[in-house]
Amino acid sequence: MFLELIGTVFAGFAFAGIVMVLNKLTGGRLPKWAAPVAAGVGMIAMTISSEYSWYDRTRDQLPDSLAIVQKVESRAFYRPWTYAVPFVDRFAAIDTISVRTNENLPDQRLVDLYFFGRWAPQSMVPVAVNCAENTRANLADGAEFADDGRLQNADWIKAPADDPVIRATCEA
Repeated sequence: MFLELIGTVFAGFAFAGIVMVLNKLTGGRLPKWAAPVAAGVGMIAMTISSEYSWYDRTRDQLPDSLAIVQKVESRAFYRPWTYAVPFVDRFAAIDTISVRTNENLPDQRLVDLYFFGRWAPQSMVPVAVNCAENTRANLADGAEFADDGRLQNADWIKAPADDPVIRATCEA
């Protein structure tokens, strides 16, 4: 975040500097407000560029074992251009290496689900997936395992047929 702030400030200086050089080359014919307006336009352009490139930069830095299962696009009234072209400001990924199975329960799997957000810290939630019943349960709430490996006190959620977390976990 700090580096993006520094980049935004430098973009403002660069755009203002370009206008000042143009003003010097034209013999001072540009209006006095041109440099501050150019600085503002440069800073806004840098901010928009950072927002739109965040997802690609973050995705490219992930290890190959993380499979992205869901993206959330952002639209906001105070950013009207996002209605035409929304940008991804958060996403979820599973760690395909972390998929664990139990030989007593071959249809159930445990996987680590990671959440990434533009201005949020990364978080992880272990998730149990039942491939046969198309259900899943978040294990962050203190679910316990019985001696046979079955989950106790887990809130199983019946998911739609195309649930990306279940599909990616069962295919891994």
